[in-house]
Formats: sequence, structure tokens, C-alpha cells
Amino acid sequence: MSEPLSILLTNDDGIDAVGFRALYEALSAFAEVTAVAPVGDQSAVGRQLSNDVAVHAHEWGYAIDGTPADCVVAGIESLCPETDLVVAGCNKGANLGAYTLGRSGTVSAAVEAAFFDVPAIATSLYVPGGGDAPWTELASDTADFREATRATAFLIRHAHGAGVFEEAEYLNVNAPFPDPDSGPAPMEITRPSRLFDLTAEHDGNGTITLHDRIWERMREDDIPDPEGTDRRAVVDGKVSVSPLTAPHTTERHEALDGLAEAYLDAV
Repeated sequence: MSEPLSILLTNDDGIDAVGFRALYEALSAFAEVTAVAPVGDQSAVGRQLSNDVAVHAHEWGYAIDGTPADCVVAGIESLCPETDLVVAGCNKGANLGAYTLGRSGTVSAAVEAAFFDVPAIATSLYVPGGGDAPWTELASDTADFREATRATAFLIRHAHGAGVFEEAEYLNVNAPFPDPDSGPAPMEITRPSRLFDLTAEHDGNGTITLHDRIWERMREDDIPDPEGTDRRAVVDGKVSVSPLTAPHTTERHEALDGLAEAYLDAV
């Protein structure tokens, strides 16, 4: 009988977040899970890294006074070096679109793992809001994360054997909020949307308000994202799975090659 998969579980909402508990409980049913997660909320810190971090014992593993990237480095290099897979989440709130990839602490944890050649999955739950209660007050029970935990567990069980991580370095998974009147949401392989709608308004008195209009547009289904994008899939009630590689690579650029060749003659 083969050894159970060793998973380093982290997040950016903090180790006591309900989404983290949901994933820990779901994955512990079939894998060896060690928590290495921030003590408190570290949302939107990207790949910010610290020089020194305090480590605290936790019933599930370790709580770190630091960022998600800190947690991955500390985990892989020191606390649980035999890690087979890093899982980040489950984030309360979607991480959709290309512009979120470098900003999200959840996704950044998966990116950090990729640089260690450890495959990773970042998992987030889309919480639509728009009703009487603010979206931040929703998804307060582990059962609310069931679409995300179901999809993540499935991918963990099958991705290695299917050769997924021979091409992708990490997966960005976004699940819709569960629909109590229907069964499990279908899964769609997607690419990050390129839609960007961030505005900055100056009040004339020394303050500029930055506003991400994407969320309102998602609630109103006012988005032009085509089929095959992560945001369109989630708005349509599907689990979005984007296979990605660690940044930042590009194709060979002939125009830039020409500039490099001409440089010494021009200066």
C-alpha cells in the first residue's frame, strides 16, 4: 500500500478561517495534511516575503507570523520538507482574471511552490453577494465551501496520475457558491480573463479612491468575458480550473532581438 500524499496546506485568510477548516477536513480524509498558514489575515499581499517569521504550534501543524509565501518557504525548506503538494485556500472570495494572479496571497502561495518544483493548487470560492447581507457575512459554514473542497479533492486524487503537473506547474481553481437546488457544479478548464476594470476617482481634497468594478459587473452578469475564461465559467455556475506556470515567461521576441543587435551601434 502506497504512502498517503503529503500536503502542505496554507492560505491567506488566516489559519482560523472557515474555508481553511473546510479544506483541512476534506483533504485529511485521504491525505497527510500539515497546516502551515498565517496567524491572521494576509489577503492581497502577493508574494511578499519576510526575513524572519515566528512559528507557533497549532493542532493542525503550524501558524506563522508571516505571509502565504513565507509559509510555503518555511514549510518546504524547514517544517515539512517531504511535501508532495501545496494547496492554498480555500479563499473566501474568488481569485479570477489575469490581473489577480500576482496580487492574491492565495495564488502567490501556489506560485511560490512552483519555484521549488512542488506542484500546487490554489482554491477559492466565489461569493456573489448582492442580497440583504454583505458578501463578507456569507460562507460562514464549512458546508458552504463544498463545491470548492469537492473539486480540489478530485484534482488532488487524479491530477498526478493523469500527468497534469507534467505541463502545468499549478492550478488556479475557483468554485461557484453551492446551489442548494442542484447537484455538483460541472468543471471547466479555463484561461484567466483579460478583463480589467479598475478605476481611480479623485475627490479634489487629497484622496483618490481606487475601485475594482469587476465584482459589481459579475453580480449583474455585465461582463463580456468569452467562453473559456475563468470568470465566465464561475458566473455560469461552473468550477473553473486554470492550468498555469510560474511567472514570468514569454515567447522569443524577434522585434526585441533586433533592438539588442542594434544597441551597440546606436549608443
